[in-house]
Amino acid sequence: MDFSFSAFLEGVSSSPILCITVLFTLGVIFVNGWTDAPNAIATCITTRCMRVRSAILMSAVFNFLGVLIMTQMNSSVASTISNMVDFGGDTHSALVALCAALLSIVVYSVGASRLGIPTSESHSLIAGLTGAALAIQNGTDGINMDEWSKVLYGLVLSLVLGFAIGWIMCKLVTLICSSKDRRTTNRFFEAAQIFGAAAMSFMHGAQDGQKFIGVLFLGIAFSNGQSSVTGMTIPVWLMLLCSIIMALGTSVGGEKIIKSVGMDMVKLEKYQGFSADLAAAFCLLLSSLFGIPVSTTHTKTSAIMGVGAVKRLSAINLGVVKDMVLTWIFTFPGCGLISFVVAKIFIDVF
Repeated sequence: MDFSFSAFLEGVSSSPILCITVLFTLGVIFVNGWTDAPNAIATCITTRCMRVRSAILMSAVFNFLGVLIMTQMNSSVASTISNMVDFGGDTHSALVALCAALLSIVVYSVGASRLGIPTSESHSLIAGLTGAALAIQNGTDGINMDEWSKVLYGLVLSLVLGFAIGWIMCKLVTLICSSKDRRTTNRFFEAAQIFGAAAMSFMHGAQDGQKFIGVLFLGIAFSNGQSSVTGMTIPVWLMLLCSIIMALGTSVGGEKIIKSVGMDMVKLEKYQGFSADLAAAFCLLLSSLFGIPVSTTHTKTSAIMGVGAVKRLSAINLGVVKDMVLTWIFTFPGCGLISFVVAKIFIDVF
């Protein structure tokens, strides 16, 4: 099967449904860079280590590198997403259902982001694919539970491990620096937090970029009459395309989300912001190496809560946390239902 860039361009120009799939996928990647990537730099900005535009541009660069480098080193997250659902043997209907899933993700994510609430693009993607698979297979036969169970592992991992490592990291930093001059440590952590934000941006690209690469790879396979991408190698040009689009989305910014994550939930100092960034980046690295798709929003906010809990539990704004948790809870049924309905309509029409 030909996965060259020239063959891809020929397929897009000759197949309207593939063209729509590609546009939707790139649209979702752009929205992900716009709405999820600001979580990576929120703490760096709100602790005044970097200006907004400088931090956004830095994040765009490291998102690009994260997608490109990590996918070449270890593409297990992309494989998990590609094999999580089964759209059946009819590749035309499968491609139509995939379009429906992607449209539902855009609709759901944009609506939530306009309210300034951090969205879980990872869970929107999983919910959208699952809803479309249920629609095309008329039941649960389209769900590969061995792969889908990794989503549940990721949910627990991002929440529990993110909080725990955030708490441990901040506690260690506090103990190590307890006898040191505050002005000296502030200067150190100002530079260290920029490093932490860059690491977090890199791992955001590595995790979320791989998820959408897996979806686009699946769409290209459907258009070529292949019902599965198992055992196939992701081409470098596809990694490059997705990384560029995510970087462009990140460059748009997301000031409301930065404020919600970095300021409203916990008031952070520089050493706390560094601890949260490093803890979240480590959790994302661990998840990526084991092929577990996790929410970067879950991971970062959990790490921030862990850091805030070192000082006192009352340092956490539980009202904001509650709003975020409700958003996460509604993502699976909300986005999944939209995808199911749209997939049914698309299959009948097309």
